[in-house]
Amino acid sequence: MREAEVGRQIQQLSRLTIAVLRVKYREVFGEEVNVLHKQFLIRRIAWQLQAQAQADLSERARQRIAEIAEGAELNGSSGAAPKRPSSPIRPLQQHPDAQRDSRLPPPGAVLRRRYQGREIVVKVLKDGFECNSQRYSSLSALARELTGTRWNGLLFFGLAERRHG
Repeated sequence: MREAEVGRQIQQLSRLTIAVLRVKYREVFGEEVNVLHKQFLIRRIAWQLQAQAQADLSERARQRIAEIAEGAELNGSSGAAPKRPSSPIRPLQQHPDAQRDSRLPPPGAVLRRRYQGREIVVKVLKDGFECNSQRYSSLSALARELTGTRWNGLLFFGLAERRHG
């Protein structure tokens, strides 16, 4: 697909209703979505259209697109969060020279937290986290998936304390 065609399709997304965007999402991703947040749907669909058109994006660009597509810049949310990650985004890979956050337990450790009457069990991986057989690139992404709201993952799992002041 040519860039001009992709640009035209992306511009038209904002004119679509949520119901039509959900149909478009199914066409683009090949699966259903339970999200009612219009901007979230537009970003995810736009990302996928661009990714299909330009399959040779750098890893850094893929990471940034994934953050935007997952709503990292959304302030608040209306509608339900998706039940599981629904894009073909691979876990984020750390640069070999990047140091692991010292607040994180080592790979293989298990984090546990009770939330709304259920126990959440998370396995720490070398390149992310696993919960309910799903992989996540960050604890914040996992906390957002579980709660439907934005959380600092380190705070949510009790690995950091809220700073006051």
